[in-house]
Amino acid sequence: MNFLESIRVSLRALRANKLRSSLTMLGIIIGVAAVIAMVGIGNGATASITSQIQGMGSNLLTISPGQSNSGGVNGGAGSSASLTMTDAEKLQSLGPAVKVVAPIASSNAQVVLGSGNTSTSINGTTEGYEVIKNVTLARGRFITKADVDSSARVAVLGPTVVENLMGDANAAIVGKIIKINNVPFQVIGVTTATGSTGFQSSDDMITAPISTVQARLIGKKTVRSILVSASSEALMQTAQDEITAALRKTHKILAGKTDDFRVQNQADMLATMTSVTQTLTMLLGGIAGISLLVGGIGIMNIMLVSVTERTREIGIRKAIGAKGSDILLQFLIEAVVLSALGGGIGIALGYGGSSLAGKALTMNTSISMASVFMAFGFSAGIGIIFGVFPARKAAAMDPIDALRYE
Repeated sequence: MNFLESIRVSLRALRANKLRSSLTMLGIIIGVAAVIAMVGIGNGATASITSQIQGMGSNLLTISPGQSNSGGVNGGAGSSASLTMTDAEKLQSLGPAVKVVAPIASSNAQVVLGSGNTSTSINGTTEGYEVIKNVTLARGRFITKADVDSSARVAVLGPTVVENLMGDANAAIVGKIIKINNVPFQVIGVTTATGSTGFQSSDDMITAPISTVQARLIGKKTVRSILVSASSEALMQTAQDEITAALRKTHKILAGKTDDFRVQNQADMLATMTSVTQTLTMLLGGIAGISLLVGGIGIMNIMLVSVTERTREIGIRKAIGAKGSDILLQFLIEAVVLSALGGGIGIALGYGGSSLAGKALTMNTSISMASVFMAFGFSAGIGIIFGVFPARKAAAMDPIDALRYE
């Protein structure tokens, strides 16, 4: 019996038991679909995080406070109040490696305009924020150094804030007076809609001079963080080293003592987040892969049943000249066909499931061809691995004993 004839006979045997064949494939279908969907979601999450971090600013370094410790209780990273405007001014005077500095003091506040009101985040900062964050304005202007120096009560609104206050993101709001926690501010500009950048939506945010926010809304002179844009990507490490040295000197930290601040660059953040998402993707993919093994066991079980049911058929074929290799090939092909068909259907369902999950999570999923080939190859391999034992059992049967089987 040639190879093509073996395939024809195998397909005919599978069609003779359609329900059983379908149920046998189910484990492979679920396993492959789960692997494809999990990998797609994981790749999409990695791409989304990468895009968000890169969108946080050009050659960005983020300086945040260290951790506080009170009564032996660790407050966690960022809990101390160790950064001030003086630190920001000191960093701006550093060498050519540092291009722009923008301190940030933030708070959540209630914003009111006429009968409209909304709760949003308020970012107090300086004119450097516009450069670092690549802010573009739909209308009006951004805050200036003069606004910061004079503690002007002016604000730049994100389009979502405008929509929440006036019902239309394109409404004429520049020049109007809004109240932020009952403090009047004049709207001087509206930013262009950009969606989520970093870990906060810039569309649902108000930007105001940091001096005004500190004095009128927060009541503290400390800053939440300091953003620094290095002059170039090549100078990021130089800028980071200079910043660390300058802050240690300003904060009078002795040699060998722990810094009361943290300096992070985009590469560090990207590497950390990518590592986390890839680990989670591998974990989820591994869990989903277990169902492939379960499916393989199901194939072996069904093939053993099929061998038992077709014992007389095997005896007849051997009696008329079929070789053991022909019988082995026939049953092995049946196992591979089951797993390969299940793998193909699983890939289609995985694509669909990944797409639906992406829409539900509002992100783009990404399925690489490598993961598709890997899942399909693994499913076909499952058929070979778990089909070998039943096929060898069938091939090793004695034709006389097989003919006597009832």
